[in-house]
Amino acid sequence: MAELKPKITQVDPAWDQICAEARQAALDEPLMGGFLHACILHHKSIEKALSYRIAAKLASNEMSMVVVREMVEDAYASDPTLVQAARADLAAIYERDPACHRLLQPILYFKGYQAMQAYRVGHHLWSKGHRDLAYFVQMRVSEIFGVDIHPAARIGKGIMIDHAHSIVIGETAVVGDNVSMLHSVTLGGTGKEEEDRHPKIGNGVLIGAGAKVLGNIKVGHCSRIAAGSVVLEEVPACKTVAGIPARIVGEAGCDQPSISMNHMFGPDNQ
Repeated sequence: MAELKPKITQVDPAWDQICAEARQAALDEPLMGGFLHACILHHKSIEKALSYRIAAKLASNEMSMVVVREMVEDAYASDPTLVQAARADLAAIYERDPACHRLLQPILYFKGYQAMQAYRVGHHLWSKGHRDLAYFVQMRVSEIFGVDIHPAARIGKGIMIDHAHSIVIGETAVVGDNVSMLHSVTLGGTGKEEEDRHPKIGNGVLIGAGAKVLGNIKVGHCSRIAAGSVVLEEVPACKTVAGIPARIVGEAGCDQPSISMNHMFGPDNQ
């Protein structure tokens, strides 16, 4: 008789950690047990949990949670890079945000992470020609999270949007990988033209709170934009800009500003 081989189960350390954190949270806060089971422990994978969480947030009287969740799961099934980006975003927040102590937190509580994953679904729908569904997702993300990202905008992975209030990213904007930005950032246009009119943000860029980057300009890799700045001209790589209008005030200060999250500039921070 042939020996039966043991069934191989897929190993997912990140998801295992999230589930362990959820179980501990349920023990610590029994009143949240139902919430934690519904959002995390009832699901078999991070993509299933995300589809539930996004649907719970975006559902409305006009479109039920069941329909929204089906839309999200279809997107995940047809484009695995959406889940890869979601994992990269999760790792970015865990590594860069000192207020994030568990992988569980962004999925459950951080609207910047939730809004970014919903945008990714909307962008997928846009790229497949489902424009009205994409606009619906954009509308609901704006209403629920205060984050308004056009579904045609192209955004890389490993993105952290801290606090994520009053974020605006225009239709032809491009954001690279491993970018960090704080609240009230605008990547906008400068007029009524319908052509390529929004900023192109390089990899590893750090954008401070309230910064406005306007027009079809390039912001070089690993640069820093100081809080409250208005950027109207191209920014070279590895530089710090500040002011209204923004001017180069020094070097970026490190190889990966978006990871170090150092917003200070001056002789001691270069």
